[in-house]
Amino acid sequence: MPLFPPGIPRHKRLFDLLVAATALILLSPLLLLIALLVYIAHGRPILFRQQRPGYRGRPFRIYKFRTMTDARDADGHLLPDAERLTPLGRFLRATSLDELPELVNVLRGEMSLVGPRPLLMEYLDRYTPEQARRHDVLPGITGWAQVNGRNAITWEDKFRLDVWYVDHWSFWLDIKILLITLWKVLTGEGVSQPGHATTERFMGNASSGSEER
Repeated sequence: MPLFPPGIPRHKRLFDLLVAATALILLSPLLLLIALLVYIAHGRPILFRQQRPGYRGRPFRIYKFRTMTDARDADGHLLPDAERLTPLGRFLRATSLDELPELVNVLRGEMSLVGPRPLLMEYLDRYTPEQARRHDVLPGITGWAQVNGRNAITWEDKFRLDVWYVDHWSFWLDIKILLITLWKVLTGEGVSQPGHATTERFMGNASSGSEER
């Protein structure tokens, strides 16, 4: 990966590199502890890997700690998210500790510390042209939508906030978002949608009851 990938100003990239590298070093004992707990509770693999759209919709592989088991029904189909999400998984999500491996994505230049969250590849064809502008910057571990409701707001509001960030980005806005994120993580505000274990899938103009990881 290039040291300075497209979609990110040079000083933003340098800040990302400094913070991500420092965090990975300082948090390495915590990362190892979480990895051990995930292995005990969920088995292998320890990390959840999935292809997500990055800058301009280009795919990359995101890394998270697993929060669900692979439990299946008698026909071999995965059980609903709410039944596969473990107590450990709920804790990791509530504290956003499951997101820590994304610091590696930041080092690789696939993500930034702050930006619109990378969603699912299947959503790309469901965005309006205005909503698709969220991919005009690198995706982030946290973002403007995350500190203004996170999963407790509608998809339309999320995308409106994402596009607002694209149009109003500044270094100081990123600092503000990071500080608010720390507070949100401590309070657990907006972790999931009311009535859902995770987040309801985006289906375009209408939503279904299925959920995404």
